[in-house]
Amino acid sequence: MRVLIVYAHPNPRSLNATLRDHAVSVLQRGGHDVQVSDLYAMKWKAVADADDFPSRDSSAPLDLVSASGEAYLAGSQMREIAAEQDKLLWADAIIFQFPIWWYGLPAILKGWVDRVYAYRFAYGYKDGTNAYRFGEGILAGKRALVSVTAGGPAADYGPRGINGPLEQLLFPFTRGALFYPGMEVLPIFAVYGAMFLDGDGVQCAREALEQRLMGLFTDTPIPFRRQNGGDYPDRHTLAEDVAPGVSGLAAHLA
Repeated sequence: MRVLIVYAHPNPRSLNATLRDHAVSVLQRGGHDVQVSDLYAMKWKAVADADDFPSRDSSAPLDLVSASGEAYLAGSQMREIAAEQDKLLWADAIIFQFPIWWYGLPAILKGWVDRVYAYRFAYGYKDGTNAYRFGEGILAGKRALVSVTAGGPAADYGPRGINGPLEQLLFPFTRGALFYPGMEVLPIFAVYGAMFLDGDGVQCAREALEQRLMGLFTDTPIPFRRQNGGDYPDRHTLAEDVAPGVSGLAAHLA
């Protein structure tokens, strides 16, 4: 199988780098083809702006949606954007390796999503509408694994932890950026207390990640509700008989 690792950490000797390298080794040993997008090493531009569309009429106000869609359909995107889209289409599974910074993604990874997820590619798929999203889309059939490190202990990210549940902190990414264009998203893999690990702790983290990689193509994904599965009759709001009495993020889990 083919696996893309999207990696976001500025330190090539970090725990995240160790986990990335171990993932590459484990996957290749298992016979998989692997590509890595090392965003810091690539000097990825995190800001989506007019510079992404050199062919557009610069005298007109910038509309990122229409500009990205026109560039995608015309084949006039920036080369680095098209290259990342090609990697996503190539891969059978995508692993995202990054640290939790301020309760979310590093800016460079968010910028990767902003720029790579062009209109008519990751949203507005096929017909320019929202007909194919949340379980359907151009990346349907692919798997995604989010692998993160967090500085605090696991208790901080538990159901009543002071930081809030990790699954909810990353919900905009797992459901919003990965499930939205169709990927099946596996439960998050997390290494807690990352700043305080000794050599044995790092080895335990490597072994735990290796176990998760063994199930990359077999583990049960997060049961996000699909837009077109009947739970959202108008494609916007859950039907009254679905998850009655439940609101917020939990309502969108089957």
